[in-house]
Order: sequence, then C-alpha cells, then structure tokens
Amino acid sequence: MDLKNRIRIIEDFPKEGISFKDITTLLQDKNALKFTIDGMVSYLKGKNVDVIVGPEARGFLFGVPVAYALGAGFVPVRKPGKLPYDTIEIEYDLEYGFDKLEIHKDAIKPGQKVAIVDDLLATGGTVAAVTKLIEQMGGEIVSLNFVIELTGLNGKNKLQDYDIMSLVKYDV
Repeated sequence: MDLKNRIRIIEDFPKEGISFKDITTLLQDKNALKFTIDGMVSYLKGKNVDVIVGPEARGFLFGVPVAYALGAGFVPVRKPGKLPYDTIEIEYDLEYGFDKLEIHKDAIKPGQKVAIVDDLLATGGTVAAVTKLIEQMGGEIVSLNFVIELTGLNGKNKLQDYDIMSLVKYDV
C-alpha cells in the first residue's frame, strides 16, 4: 500500500512555506491504519522490545497499538506539567527557541530494550531529546520508528548511532 495516497498534504500550514503532512486521513482509513501499525510491528518483531516510548501527542496514537501487538509496555513522554508523578525533564533546541519534555522517573528500568515510535522525523530534535532521557535512565534503544520521514531536513544526522525505520519518505 502506498501510504502517500492516504496522507493529506496541506501547503502553507501552519505557516507559509511549510508543506504539512496530515496523518488524520491515514488514521481515518482502516486499511491504511492497519497497514501502518502492522508495518511497525513487523519491523520490531525479533528485537525483544520491552517498552515502546511515544512522544506527545502523535507518538501516543501509533505507539500504544504497536506496544499492544508486541506484548510490550508503553511509556508516554509529555510536555512539562502533564504527568502526575515525579519526572525527569530535558530541554532541547528548536529552530527558534527551546522546548522541554518529561518522563516519569521510574518509567524506564535499567537494561530495558526500548523502541521509540512517532509520526514524524523532521529535524530530529525531539527524538534526540527523547533518546537522551531514555539513556539517562539506563534504557537501551533498539530502534527509532516513524510513519513519515522528511529526508530533506536531515534528522538522521542527529541520530546516526540508532536503527531508524520510516514507512514513508518525503524530500520536504
């Protein structure tokens, strides 16, 4: 299945010059959604994943069903103030400014095998921050998995030490 036919492109959103990849159309299509989840699960089988980590918020959409299918746990990574228990946080650079992410301090146990699942790999800043949080906690990252990769933004350059899988690639 060609997932590009199931992803709506919206030009100049959220600002001029951006070609937004809208996954809501993929989520609405039961066959495309199943194909997407099955593709990630198939790639991760045999990697002995203990935990799927999904960054807020679209990482939740794909990460939970992948975790379920693999028989793994799921851990959310969220914006500050959204998790109810003690957290550790990381600050990371954005194109203009910075952002922060948090994870429960007991969410990843030392030695656990972790796969990160998210909708999009662009510049790599968010997922690089998530990898640092997981490694700080003693987790072993076995794979980074995305529905979409924007290859022209060179996000892989920040993630060269990791196994990366993307189902769909766009130049920008």
